[in-house]
Amino acid sequence: MVIGCSSGSDEVETGELPLNPLLYVSRFREESPDYFKARFMTTKGDFVVEVFSDWAPLGSARFFNLVKQGWYDGVRFHRVLEDFTAGWGIHDDPYVNFIWQKELLPDDPSVESNKKGRLSFARSGPNSRTTQVFVNYKDNLSLDELFAPFGEILEGMEVVENLYAGYGDGPPRGEGVYQAMAIARGGEYFEEEFPDLDKIVEAIIVEEVSFQRN
Repeated sequence: MVIGCSSGSDEVETGELPLNPLLYVSRFREESPDYFKARFMTTKGDFVVEVFSDWAPLGSARFFNLVKQGWYDGVRFHRVLEDFTAGWGIHDDPYVNFIWQKELLPDDPSVESNKKGRLSFARSGPNSRTTQVFVNYKDNLSLDELFAPFGEILEGMEVVENLYAGYGDGPPRGEGVYQAMAIARGGEYFEEEFPDLDKIVEAIIVEEVSFQRN
């Protein structure tokens, strides 16, 4: 199946519709509640994230939709750096990665700091956030200028701290996951080169709260 897509589009060049619902980016536009919790069930155990939309409205909404639509199910913790961060957000399906690399999210200003246990979206430059997020293993306040936290670990920080970190950082800093290759090849690359990575079995929204406004 050949897929052609421009940013924000669900175009398919053949008459056959894609079977993977994650390719339909228009499904991921729901407004985020003011506060929500998400449970991540992983190969190391469960952890719960609480998200505050006023910390980073755009990032919160993107994360809410990715979790709610099952985007993170099966996704690996591909960049786990001891005493720094643990990151995830590259899908096993290269088609999904291709589509979502075009869904660039404008930056939120940093309202909170990247303290231990807090989550932010990764970025490669201004307005470049897509699907990758990270948890801070310590207070990384030097990241505040570039990365806007949107939530924090409520339960299970010990699970996050126990994620497999044996591969280290990717090129050019180390010999871990080469992100461009992971995006292009997906699960095949992970299985062949980095089989010990922990992964998310399933992520679900477990609580939503919206405050009444006058």
